[in-house]
Amino acid sequence: MGAGHAHPLYRRGDSPVHRLPPHTKLVAVLGFVLVVVTTPREAVWAFACYAALLGAVAALARVPAGFLLRRLAIELPFVGFALLMPFVVPGERTELLGVTVSVPGLWGAWNILAKGTLGVAASVLLAATTELRALILGLQRLGLPSLLVQIASFMIRYGDVVTVELRRMSVARRSRGFEARGPRHWGVLAKTAGALFIRSYERGERVHLAMISRGYTGTMPLLDERPTARAQWATALALPLAALPLCLLALLG
Repeated sequence: MGAGHAHPLYRRGDSPVHRLPPHTKLVAVLGFVLVVVTTPREAVWAFACYAALLGAVAALARVPAGFLLRRLAIELPFVGFALLMPFVVPGERTELLGVTVSVPGLWGAWNILAKGTLGVAASVLLAATTELRALILGLQRLGLPSLLVQIASFMIRYGDVVTVELRRMSVARRSRGFEARGPRHWGVLAKTAGALFIRSYERGERVHLAMISRGYTGTMPLLDERPTARAQWATALALPLAALPLCLLALLG
C-alpha cells in the first residue's frame, strides 16, 4: 500500500492517541457512536457528558479546539435540515424567542444536532490522529473483505494522480483560451470528463498488468501482523466504556 498519504484532516503528532493501533481506534469510535445513538434524546445531560469525554480525548491527542471546530463544518447541511424541523413538523406548538414552533420538531432538531455533532466530532478526532494508510490497515486487521480493502487503498493511492491529471487538462484548456462561462461550454467539460475517465481506465489497466507481472494473485498480504497489547485495547476502549454507563442511566432514568 506504499507510503502514508497525508490528508487535510490528519494532524501529525506523537500523542498517546496517535500511537494507538488504528483498528482499536476504529472499534472505539464505532462503539462510542452506537452508545450516543442509543441514548434517548431527552437526556440532555448525557450528551453534555459525551461532549466532555470527546474534549478529554482531544486534549490527550493535542488536537486544538479550533482545528476540531473548523472540521465540524462538514455537517452544516444537516444543521440546516435540523433548523427547519421546528417549523415543518406537525404537533404541539410552543413559543420560542417570539416564534411559534413545533415541540416534536424541536426535539427532532436537537436529536439530529446532538447525535450528529458528537458522531462527526468522534470521526474528526479519528481522522486527525490516524493516517489514511493506517486506517486502511486497521480495516484490514478487523477483517473487512479483501476486495473492499484493495479498492479503498487504490483510491487513496491514485486519487491524487487523477487530480493532477485533471489539473493538467484544465491548464491545457486555459492555455488555449478556453474558459467555461455558461451552458454552451458544458459539452467541452463533458468531453474532458470522458477523456479523464479513459485515461484513468488505461492507467488502471497498466497498473494491473504491472501487479500481475510481480506476482499479484487477487489478494493483498496482511501488512501489519503485530499482536495488539491488552493495554492498547483498554486505552482505546476507555471512551465507549466511559460513555456506556451514562447511556444506561439515561435509558433507565
